[in-house]
Amino acid sequence: MPDALYYSKPHQLEFTASVTGVDGQQVALSATAFYPEGGGQNPDLGKLVWDGGEAGLVEGAVTDTQKDKASGEIWHTLSGPVPSVGDEVRGEVDAGVRWRHEQRHSGEHLLAAAFHKLNPAFAVQAVGMRGPECTLDLAGQPSESDVRAAEALLRETLGRTPLKLRTSEVSEAELDRYPLRRTTKITGTVRLVIFEEERSENVNGVPFDVSACGGLHVPWAAMASPVTVLRTERLKGDLTRVVFMAGEEAAARLAETYQASRALAATFSSGPTDLSARVEVLRRQAREAEAQLASLRTALIRREIAAAPLEHFGTASLRALRLDDIAMLPVALSAVPDGELLVVTTAARRVGLARGAGLDLHVGELLRSALSVSGGKGGGKADSAQGQTEDVTAFVGAVRTVLGNPN
Repeated sequence: MPDALYYSKPHQLEFTASVTGVDGQQVALSATAFYPEGGGQNPDLGKLVWDGGEAGLVEGAVTDTQKDKASGEIWHTLSGPVPSVGDEVRGEVDAGVRWRHEQRHSGEHLLAAAFHKLNPAFAVQAVGMRGPECTLDLAGQPSESDVRAAEALLRETLGRTPLKLRTSEVSEAELDRYPLRRTTKITGTVRLVIFEEERSENVNGVPFDVSACGGLHVPWAAMASPVTVLRTERLKGDLTRVVFMAGEEAAARLAETYQASRALAATFSSGPTDLSARVEVLRRQAREAEAQLASLRTALIRREIAAAPLEHFGTASLRALRLDDIAMLPVALSAVPDGELLVVTTAARRVGLARGAGLDLHVGELLRSALSVSGGKGGGKADSAQGQTEDVTAFVGAVRTVLGNPN
């Protein structure tokens, strides 16, 4: 078993070790500070450097770190050259990558704890920390107000209370001594991650969060701030996915969002805090414009219908209308004069039939009968129907034929 320096010396990012195994582009070491992927946390990245003899110092980039669950061996995947068994190597963990991973993982613990304090029913079912946007899948269906309350609780806690990280390895039998936020399936020795106030005579001894976890975290909770909820999504099984960001990645996103908001607000000669009000004004104006446009379209189509020749077929009076804009088809079908039948054709070979009030005729059946002659498909109800045909002229002729000879 290699010496897991990422646990025993979590702040040590450089180390020396000997190569104990080689498998293709993977190497095993006697000790490592590289954290292997697990617990929802991505693996550490970095590099290994060794003496290549005549080649001088050789450097290989560590692109992945994985732990073999069966053997406990930790394998480091290298790009480029690979050292030999017995070589002494110097490892360097990418500090920036490690720090972002620790902030994400700590943010997950802290935000989950905030939800739990609001309502224990908001229990974590799954987590994801593979990218800047992390996720918590919660039971209990928290509302938007619950989400904002959890975010506010955590923000207030991190701003006022110095919560320090403490890790502890305890036996399975000792777990009932700790207020675990989430039960664990781990057996044997359990590694606990605890965020609590520094112990003193003035502290009540109740940690902010206690979780069984094998990941790495920031030494102080405030170092994971800000923890910002971006959005929520409903999932199957009555779960709610909370998408959040933490630490430097969250701060950068907030800064980008503010700059974008400020630039957009400037186009309205206002500030970012006035943006919502200005957008609401634009929405109202857009709704009014849409209503006015719909009214004008209806008036226009009514005039076009009235201008079409009126043909009489027994008890039915028919008008045929040709439209270039297919978007006007539903408008026309809803504007048929009382007692009349309207047949509409379009340049896109879309056709429609509609009847006005007082006309006793099943339009859907008429459309299907006409399409059986002209070819195509479609359907509808008694008062309105639509379809598609390759020959719109034949379709109109078929409608006339079905209705009977004109007076």
